Amino acid sequence: MKSGIIITVIFSLLFSFSDGYSQDKKPKTEKLVYKFNIKENIAPAIWRQTKQAFAAADSMKADLFLIHMNTYGGTVVDADSIRTRILNSKIPVVVFVDNNAASAGALISLACDSIYMRTGGSMGAATVVNQTGEKMPDKYQSYMRATMRATAEAHGKDTIISDQDTTYKWKRDPLIAEAMVDERVYIPNVIDSGKILTFTPAEAMKNGYCEGICENVNEVLKQNKMEDARIVEYKPTALEKFIGFMVNPIVSGILIMLILGGIYFEMQSPGIGFALLVAIVGAVLYFSPLYLEGLAANWEILIFVVGLILIALEIFVVPGFGITGISGITLAFSGLVLSLIKNVDFTFDGVKNSDLLIAVSTVLVGSIGGIGLAIYLSQKMFTTDTGRFSHLSLKEVMSKEDGYLGVDPEILQLKGKRGIAITTLRPSGKVSIEGKNYDALAESGMIDKGTKIIVTRVETAQLYVDEE
Repeated sequence: MKSGIIITVIFSLLFSFSDGYSQDKKPKTEKLVYKFNIKENIAPAIWRQTKQAFAAADSMKADLFLIHMNTYGGTVVDADSIRTRILNSKIPVVVFVDNNAASAGALISLACDSIYMRTGGSMGAATVVNQTGEKMPDKYQSYMRATMRATAEAHGKDTIISDQDTTYKWKRDPLIAEAMVDERVYIPNVIDSGKILTFTPAEAMKNGYCEGICENVNEVLKQNKMEDARIVEYKPTALEKFIGFMVNPIVSGILIMLILGGIYFEMQSPGIGFALLVAIVGAVLYFSPLYLEGLAANWEILIFVVGLILIALEIFVVPGFGITGISGITLAFSGLVLSLIKNVDFTFDGVKNSDLLIAVSTVLVGSIGGIGLAIYLSQKMFTTDTGRFSHLSLKEVMSKEDGYLGVDPEILQLKGKRGIAITTLRPSGKVSIEGKNYDALAESGMIDKGTKIIVTRVETAQLYVDEE
């Protein structure tokens, strides 16, 4: 009986201790803020990191998700994905605009439950433009206008009760959100037509687009009664850092050298194996980070692979060098170049000339460098007796003196033999000698069919004959 009481007391104590902590060791009384920085252009990398940050905040049961923002914008697709994730968050999300929330940054800010801006900051100018700053066609603007309005509407309406009636007012006016995209929108005392709307902190507060003006993160936390909360800040994973390193043009150029150099090396020394392995590893390291970064699409990788297949067919199957080889080189080169630029299918509206030039230069330098390096290494390692891998290549010479012959010995015995031309030799044709037919060349240039002949000499397995 006593032992049962003791066990009950122990379990009670254990449960009383465990009740104060969640699975992540966070006491119930402790508030936790998860902080995520957006301080660069909105791109696939930021969208990936956003998903990771929200997953971590959810697992830690954070009380507030804080976005520390300073961005001039980025891609609409990734911004829309981030916006949707914020709107679906069970954790309240606030954003601190530390100077800039332009374009895609404005869309993300509108999705947050609360917006705080720093003195001197700005938010707006969400017109869709390409990378050269030129305004995109109206179909893009129409989508962005609707997205901005829908995001503002997602925060609902405030109820206003007066003596006469009950009215409702949007917490964030959707028309104001649209004015950040469309210069045709006119809102009295807010924006004239012909101008794109961008708010200062004071203007944003006046129009319900900012909950407070703060100078730092601590002031934002204070306004949300989280000044004593524990802050956990998102740190990019090793994979994110690795991807960022691998998409550097210098690294891409080195990987191209490995791909093309390895392929060329393997063709020069078939069967070695390690050169082909280097090329495969180089291709995986080249395309994988670009694919995750949203640069390399499936079709770009596919045309590179098809290009390699055509080159292989040209070398090993199709004689000579023609359309197959040229097509293969063109496709392989195009696949490498296109994977480095942000084109959508074959639309290059958003591609800067400088980006295209960098991509082409990277591939050219990498290709020339890779093939040049392969030629140098193959000569160093296989054509000298002192090379590190010289034992992998055949150095023995099969000379005639040692009994090695590259022709049928019977042909060598035909010199001086007589026969007859069974076809006209002009100068080549067929002759019959001792009942066997042979290919032969006429010394005089032409011998008629049926003419008697004599073998004058035998060189490199070729019979030379003359009229008898």
